[in-house]
Amino acid sequence: MLQSIFSQFSCFGFSGSRQWSGSFAPLTAAADSVPVGGRVLVGCAPGVDAFFRSRFPSAEVFSVRSGRWGRGRGAFAALSIACVSGVVGGVGGGLWVSFPSSACPAGLFPSGSGTWASLAFAIGSGLPCLVFLGSIKSPSGWGLSPVPGSPGWFGCSSVLGFAPVQLSLF
Repeated sequence: MLQSIFSQFSCFGFSGSRQWSGSFAPLTAAADSVPVGGRVLVGCAPGVDAFFRSRFPSAEVFSVRSGRWGRGRGAFAALSIACVSGVVGGVGGGLWVSFPSSACPAGLFPSGSGTWASLAFAIGSGLPCLVFLGSIKSPSGWGLSPVPGSPGWFGCSSVLGFAPVQLSLF
């Protein structure tokens, strides 16, 4: 199912934990699903970012060291926003793929850096998203549903091919 989803897009953004302690199988499955010639955008962090940088040597790397997004903690948030925005503007359609290693923080706002904040910004921007949660509980209200036949994977409605339904009171 992952290859079917990935085949619909030509631009891919990856983010995840700085200290990935899970199996590398889901990361490998995602990397193997990127179509030949797919554009890849990724951050400069260790962990998941480093995995995708190694798998895609020609990836566009968003590095805080460049100074392009300012200095200090705010630079990381600006970098995350720029990376997601690059995938939003991807020619041929983009897909944001996240690999968090812990539950979504309570009261998260989609304006910071980090895996969950980047995913929140991507979803809020209308970008199709996939997230590997493994055994982490999907946060309520985020519109993520299990990907059929792909345990641990969740996607937004635009990835899974259905539109959210507005229930009527009348």
